[in-house]
Amino acid sequence: MSPPTEPRTVAAQLRDVLPQLPRAEQRVARALLAGYPTAGLEPLAIVAGLAQTSPATVLRLAYRLGFDGYPELQQALKRETQQRYSSPLAQYGSAGAGDEVGPDGVLGRSRQVLLEATAMTFDQVPEGELTRAAELLADPSRRVSAAGGRFSTILAHYLVAHLQQLRSGATYIAGSTADHAAHLLDMGRRDVLVLFDYRRYQRETVAFANAAAARNVKIVLLTDPWLSPISAVADVVLPAQVRSPSPFDSLTPAVALLETLIAAVVEQLGEAGRARVAEYDQMADDVLREDDRAPADQPPTELTTAVSRAGRRASGR
Repeated sequence: MSPPTEPRTVAAQLRDVLPQLPRAEQRVARALLAGYPTAGLEPLAIVAGLAQTSPATVLRLAYRLGFDGYPELQQALKRETQQRYSSPLAQYGSAGAGDEVGPDGVLGRSRQVLLEATAMTFDQVPEGELTRAAELLADPSRRVSAAGGRFSTILAHYLVAHLQQLRSGATYIAGSTADHAAHLLDMGRRDVLVLFDYRRYQRETVAFANAAAARNVKIVLLTDPWLSPISAVADVVLPAQVRSPSPFDSLTPAVALLETLIAAVVEQLGEAGRARVAEYDQMADDVLREDDRAPADQPPTELTTAVSRAGRRASGR
């Protein structure tokens, strides 16, 4: 069974058409994205003023996106806003997180929901954005750092753990404001900052993004379909579905998308990435073998014995 179709957000549609728009409509699109989604809830004349163009140009953009007019575009934005800040409590009883368990039980429901959400993520992710993100992360002249929110910080850690094997200059940043400030001191136009921010967005992460953008840092954002406010300053945006079999948003589609991004980085790096992974493996093996060369009169501790056994298993001995 194919996954259900879901309308793309207005922001996603704007980012898709932005490069092909006439200049005046580009200004409207950028004004809407910069203040997304609240800018689009303003009266037509105010949006036109923000974009320094005419109300007719705003209407033309609405028609181009497939809306019957500006009021219909605003209705779409209102629906998005409700979903964007939906809490776990509000999602009790919603589709995919209902109280009733079907004949296949929790396992069957989870399988359906998570497979559909992941398939929808891959159907809707802009391939050009994925390629651009991989190019930035694979560029050896750039330093890469990553940070996330309360739950999504595990994705930032996961990405950096892979990048550190593939290239130099990859750093995980903890989620505190003090950590953000310390890293900002050394950030500039040769840096890439990968941020993970999903709905009920974290103010600290958004503030970090704005401060980094002001320092000309390239920003890659992984977020949900309703787009974190960071999308206004991001160079690349990769949205993933968050539909879940429980009231809590799922990171399963985000993990699948992240692993696809890692695969794209591996492809970009080519032989250089393979050579570094080989060097990493050799170095890790050498470190583990150091334990085997401990003095004979020094009795092995429980920890060193466990590490030695792990090293032998990893090397096939």
